[in-house]
Amino acid sequence: MIVNSTVPQLHDRFLTCEGISTDTRTIGKGSMFFALKGPNFNANAFAVEALAKGARIAVVDDASIATDDRFLLVADVLRALQDLATHHRRGFNIPVIAITGTNGKTTTKELVHAVLSANRATLATTGNLNNHIGVPLTLLKLKPDHKIAIIEMGASKRGDIAELCAIAEPTHGSITNIGKAHLEGFGSVEGVITAKTEMYGFLSGHQGTLFVNSDDELLMAKSSGMDRITFGSDPNADTFGEIAGNGPFLEFVFGGRDGHPYHVKTELIGHYNLYNALSAVAIGQYFELPDERIAYALSTYTPSNSRSQFKDTGRNHLILDAYNANPTSMKAALENFATMDSTRSKLAFIGDMLELGSVSETEHRSIVELVEQLGLEARFVGPEFKRVTTALDSAAALVDQLRTHPVKDHVILVKGSRGIKLESVVDAL
Repeated sequence: MIVNSTVPQLHDRFLTCEGISTDTRTIGKGSMFFALKGPNFNANAFAVEALAKGARIAVVDDASIATDDRFLLVADVLRALQDLATHHRRGFNIPVIAITGTNGKTTTKELVHAVLSANRATLATTGNLNNHIGVPLTLLKLKPDHKIAIIEMGASKRGDIAELCAIAEPTHGSITNIGKAHLEGFGSVEGVITAKTEMYGFLSGHQGTLFVNSDDELLMAKSSGMDRITFGSDPNADTFGEIAGNGPFLEFVFGGRDGHPYHVKTELIGHYNLYNALSAVAIGQYFELPDERIAYALSTYTPSNSRSQFKDTGRNHLILDAYNANPTSMKAALENFATMDSTRSKLAFIGDMLELGSVSETEHRSIVELVEQLGLEARFVGPEFKRVTTALDSAAALVDQLRTHPVKDHVILVKGSRGIKLESVVDAL
């Protein structure tokens, strides 16, 4: 047993292991197990079990657990995980691109990964590993052959992005946008602005490079004077692009470095994805990928996980955007849906927007009013919408309704916060 293990000692042992595990239900053979603690659990109690299930090393912060050299005792397991990740990351002299924002950060991360991985080994955040635990876990997947890393960063309160930047030490960064989300934690939209732009502060202080939407006045103002690459519909932007169609799928044209335009038809639903795509173009051009490969990568990317995803059920056409929702993304999705060309009748299934705190009732009422202004037929789901309009209690209630009153030959927008589970209605459509 190593008592009060140092970060270099942890790293030496980490290099003998096969990755990291934090859950005894999914222990990887030969892994290093970190006994993390949460509000309702203390994984120190499962360290012995982790070793029995195949972990090679268990990192714990309870001295009574550490009985032999298979255990590494540290002062705090979470901090040890984060410090180990930073130490490991410093062994790689490669670009590390941080991506955050209120909406579109996961889609942007996926698009950037699709572009950059076309000609180099690229590590990118998987799933929703974008917090103070997920970011270290991602960094610890860096291998000698990786040439670049893309780290998604989420935040629910001030200081989160600063903390994640301190862990990942990004060299480049992009904020997709700043809108109304997690207002319970941020306190206000001004709190969101302060939190998200913590990335700009870090990169400005570490000679980093920003990728900034030139059409976003707020982001342009906050990044003024910093080393930045711009993208947007402004012809003077470093990367210029514009919408090129009005169908359900995003089509756009971007300017190649050779002066020629490149037309891209994506499998992404929604014109609001233009800036996510242009961000990927800008980053690809910055890292000198051929424009043809950038265009091909974006045209062949297939969205998943109910993010801007199109699905033909045979009875209906679905636009699935049920992974997350807040007032900003909801407004964009509804306005795009209203203007989208379609020969089918349109119907929107709209679920609650969670974590809005004291402004929840106001924001939900605003969405109801927007739906009325746009002339859309809609069914609302969830207790928050039920406070301001006629709404079903839950996604399960909507499924029951659809089974007794089936819907056919419609194009249907399915949009709501993940906690409402609107994706569960797909089989009934």
